[in-house]
Amino acid sequence: MKILFIHQNFPGQFKHLAPALAAQGHQAVALTLRVEKPVTWNGVRVVPYKIARSSGQAVHPWLVDLDTKVTRAESCFHAACQLRESGFTPDVILAHPGWGESLFLKDVWPEARIGLYCELYHQTGFPHTGFDPEFQPDIAETEPLRLRMKNINNHLSFAMGDAGISPTRFQADTFPDSFRDRITVCFDGINTDHLVAKPDVSFALENGPVLSRDDEIITFVNRNLEPYRGYHIFMRALPRLLKERPKTRVLIVGGDETSYGARAPKGRTWKQIFIDEVRGQIPTPNWERVHFLGRIPYERFVSLLQVSRVHVYLTYPFVLSWSLFETMSVEGAIVASDTAPVKELITHGETGRLVDFFDREALVDEVCLLLDDAEARNRLGRNARAHVVSLYDLANICLPRQLKWVSDLAAMPPREMGSPCI
Repeated sequence: MKILFIHQNFPGQFKHLAPALAAQGHQAVALTLRVEKPVTWNGVRVVPYKIARSSGQAVHPWLVDLDTKVTRAESCFHAACQLRESGFTPDVILAHPGWGESLFLKDVWPEARIGLYCELYHQTGFPHTGFDPEFQPDIAETEPLRLRMKNINNHLSFAMGDAGISPTRFQADTFPDSFRDRITVCFDGINTDHLVAKPDVSFALENGPVLSRDDEIITFVNRNLEPYRGYHIFMRALPRLLKERPKTRVLIVGGDETSYGARAPKGRTWKQIFIDEVRGQIPTPNWERVHFLGRIPYERFVSLLQVSRVHVYLTYPFVLSWSLFETMSVEGAIVASDTAPVKELITHGETGRLVDFFDREALVDEVCLLLDDAEARNRLGRNARAHVVSLYDLANICLPRQLKWVSDLAAMPPREMGSPCI
């Protein structure tokens, strides 16, 4: 079978599935913006293409997102045409449609079956919109209209998609019923053989001590430090937390950019904004126990999770982070936000502790209780790992389901491209 992968940052969510399909003997090709030259990666032929930049035509602000996606889609369309002319005709196309690249592929290969990675459909009601009263859109009344326009890409993708796959029920359930019925829920998968507890782990701080499991370590991880992942709540909890725990070190991982939600005011970062807010409340000796690590290599990240005594995870009602699953796999003791996506994974008192997203006092209380209770930490950590192993293990659960999803997709009769329902 010939399989084409479409992902602007390939392999992305296909990092396990693509090599597995290639290993089964399928001819796997990926179109991506990530590489400069053609390369073979784990049996997959990776083909680069460039975005044909427009001259910057003026569009309504609500159409900027669609304009960007159509620009990307046009460039991917031309790259697909070149692949077709070289003799490549995929039986199956597996695409992450979030950036628009896959919009016109059915026009290139009408007979191909298209499977979509369904990450999120933008909901206009609470709590998906307006969850955090501190960060409301400038004109709240028009926000649903803007999001409706942002969903045009989803609807255009549905019109040509034969099936979808979504990593969690929360994410799948954001999609309209008209397409939800075509979505299989299957997580990307966690390598639980690699992500294990390690009692003798060490973690060296740059220009600082080497930490071990004997140290009282609290960890907090974001791709980028921003409100969507509760960075502001965590920072506001630090003054009391550091005061009550004089031996604690706080290790914070995350970049200075914006992954989700609104960008910080021009010339500033969310990281620095909330450092500035709380720094005056924290004596210097306490502040010296807070360590911002930036983004770190993966193996160092694993060691960070393994050395952590309590891990804090906060998120809006949004896409779950891989780091939460990974922390559970290494038997981490977790205090997390009592939000819908988290509750799909964590049961309070069984696989972690849950607190109201906005209640930083409750957050500090739960963290302190766990720091003082080794038996509870060990029990929660063991249960957390058992839960991930039983439902989200890569080799035994998720990858076999993904492979079956592709096999079922390939067996479907070709679907005619329908009309988008907006």
